[in-house]
Formats: sequence, C-alpha cells, structure tokens
Amino acid sequence: MTDLFTPPYPQPPRTKRGLVKRFLRGWHSWIHVLFDKSYTMKMGEIRLPGRTMYIANALPLVDQILRGGTAYPKHSELVRNLDPLIGNSVFSANGTDWESQRAMVNPAFAHTALAKSMPLMVGAADDLLTRLDAADRTKPVDIDPMMTHVAADIIFRTLFSQTLDETRSNIIHTAFGRFQRLAHSASMLRLYGLPAGWFEKRSHGPARAIHDVFRPIVEARYEGWHARGDAPHRDILQSLIEAKHPESGVPFTCQQVMEQVSTIFLAGHETSASTMTWALYMLAECAHIQDRVRDEIVAVAGDAPLAAPMLKDMGMVRNIFRETLRLYPPVSFLPREVTCPMDMRDKHLETGSMLVVAPWLTQRNKDNWTCPHAFDPDRFDDPANADMVKQAWFPFGRGPRVCVGAGFAQQEVMTVIASVVRRYYLDVPLGFKPEPISRLTIRPRTGMPLVFEPVK
Repeated sequence: MTDLFTPPYPQPPRTKRGLVKRFLRGWHSWIHVLFDKSYTMKMGEIRLPGRTMYIANALPLVDQILRGGTAYPKHSELVRNLDPLIGNSVFSANGTDWESQRAMVNPAFAHTALAKSMPLMVGAADDLLTRLDAADRTKPVDIDPMMTHVAADIIFRTLFSQTLDETRSNIIHTAFGRFQRLAHSASMLRLYGLPAGWFEKRSHGPARAIHDVFRPIVEARYEGWHARGDAPHRDILQSLIEAKHPESGVPFTCQQVMEQVSTIFLAGHETSASTMTWALYMLAECAHIQDRVRDEIVAVAGDAPLAAPMLKDMGMVRNIFRETLRLYPPVSFLPREVTCPMDMRDKHLETGSMLVVAPWLTQRNKDNWTCPHAFDPDRFDDPANADMVKQAWFPFGRGPRVCVGAGFAQQEVMTVIASVVRRYYLDVPLGFKPEPISRLTIRPRTGMPLVFEPVK
C-alpha cells in the first residue's frame, strides 16, 4: 500500500498559548491560533478581551447548532465583517428577514440546474485550458489566480450571461485577497477589544473594486426591466430583478439586487476556486492518484466533450472533490450567536456569546476519521466511513441554511479537474510547500505554482 500523503497544515502546539501569542499567530490566519487539543475537544472555550468564544466539536452539538435555524443565527461579527462586500443579503440576514429573502432568491437558483449549467462550465473550462496552453510552461504556473478566473467565469456566465475577461478577473482576484486581509485584521482587533476602524474603512476600497466589475451590468439590466420591460437573458440576474416580496409584492431595489448578486458571486466563485486550487495541488503531489484519476476520465469520456452524465461515472474525481473539502473546507469556521442564556455540555453560555462550529476541526478529528490529516480519497468508498460522511463532513453546512449551491459546486469543480488532468500531467516545483491561511476562505499564502506537462 502506498504511503498516504499529508498535505500542509499548521502544526499545533500541545499547550494553549497566551493572549499575545494567540493574537500574533492569528493575525494572518484563524487556523494558526489552534492548539493540539482543539482537534479532539468536545466543547472548547476561549476567553478574549472583546468576546467569549465557544467551539462545539461533539457531533451531536454540531448537528443541533446547524439544524437549529433561527435559534442559532449568523453571528453579528461575521455579518459586520462581510457587510462592505455583501450588505444585508440572503447570506447575512437572520430570522424573518432571511426567510423572505430566501423565498425571493430561491427561483433564481433554477438557473443553476446541472443540465442547464453544464455547457457554461465546459465552455469556461475550455477557456482555462486555452490560457494554460498559452502560458509559459517552461516554469511553474501559479494556478491560484487561474482558479479564481475559471470559477468566477462560470458564475459570471450563470449570473449575467457574459464571459469574464482576464482584466476583470485580475481585479476580482487582487481585490478579494486585499479585502480578506483587511477584514480579517479588523475582526481580530474587535475580538481582542481593540479599535478596528482603520481596517474596516480600508476594506471598503477593495469591496468597491469588486462591485465596480458588475455594477454596470446590474444597473443597466435593472433599468431596462423596470423602465421598458427588457429581459435580454433568462439568468440569475433577471430572476433577482423580477423577484417580489412574498407578502408585500415589492421587488428588490437596485442596491438590494447588487447585494444578492454580490453574495451569489462570492459564494459561487471563491469557495470553488479554493477547492480547485487545493485539489490540483494534492493531485500534483500524488502521481499515483493522479494517474488513476486520468485513467478514469479517459475511460469514461475519452476525447469527447465532457457532459453531465459522464460525471456521474467519475467516482474517483468525485472523491477527490469530497476529500479536498474535508481537508480544506473553504469556510473553516461557522460562527453562530447565542440568543439566550443556555447550558451546553459543561459550559454556561451567555447571550451574545460566539458559538462556533468548525468544519476544519471536525473533519480533521482523529475520533471521526482514520489518518485525519492525510489525503485519502478512497476513504469515501469505505463502508466503515459511511456514518462519518453523514455526520462529520459538512463543508456546505447543514440544516435550513445549507448551501443551495452544493451540487453546482461539485459539478464545476469536477469539470475543471477532469479537463485539466485529461490535458496535463501535474507536478510540484522542487522544494515548494504551500502554507494554507484561513481568513474568509482557505487559500495558499503565496500562491500555488505547479508544473504542467502535456499528456502525450
């Protein structure tokens, strides 16, 4: 049996750090503040100057919180952190506001139906291959911005019925990286009870840069519909423009459409880009797995264009997707707010406390998974893991606020992986080891250069 590959993750110390050490380690990344016991504790408590935080790892608690709906709303810190980018949208809203927004937004997701979206994904993946073919492959190619481009292009086509050019893609990649750094710093300072205004204000700049990419599209389409009844495309944007409140019948304002579009765009491209980047890296590290995947793709699809029915027969590619999300869940921590005093295990939680469910921890807990830090796609075919797949794997959340784009994400990531691996052999530059950092999503700190050799 081939030894399993363990991709990089921050090696946790065995003892808790003091406040200053935890602050310094966490300044760039949430996962760097963890210690060894974090991965196995049932219920953790972290007292900070600005907040008391509880981390629920026990599987029954995880299920209780995620399925609790309005009993465990999105925490105000998360809402505040994302406000410059997505405002009061279906991701950040709570209670009846969320329920009415979800009812208005739901029809838009009909446009993500897998059969309908597959040609858009294949077109974007083909354009990615064209960019890879044109790249200088005599040296390693950084796939991090490339995965942002293809993921953003797919959601751009689905949202707006437009392709995304390289100039606008680079604006999004650069601006979102900067937004994550500033928003993360602001959040760290608030948790420690320190002033964060400078970082909060600075985060508005990159958020505006992202909005400016699609604001002209939204405003022109919104004006065209409400002034003249124009509907040039039946896509997500048009559904949002035509949506009406379930009770009042009032449509979204243009700004509210912008906020919903921002949310769908963020959720629809950034998390998938992260997954694609880490999946291709781990395949590059594991030639034997990469060869098996390539053999499967060729056996199922040959040289034919990829189609949705083919993906159903690519079990290995699907397991790569699931194992990547287990090891590198794009959103590693899901913060909820305690709305009334309660007891949970041996802890008493006061109103306003932050209650965190952490896919990063639960999905790497040795009590849940054998060799939890190792890359082993075959674990998803092992009947012994069937219960853990249901209980200890939740990169898309669970319950009423589960991500509605899970199927869309799986199809697009599988399409991109299959397209790239069918065309290229992947390898890792000698001596390179990426450092994962966790802010809003998990990305490599200094990019992801890989070596690409055409398949003969």
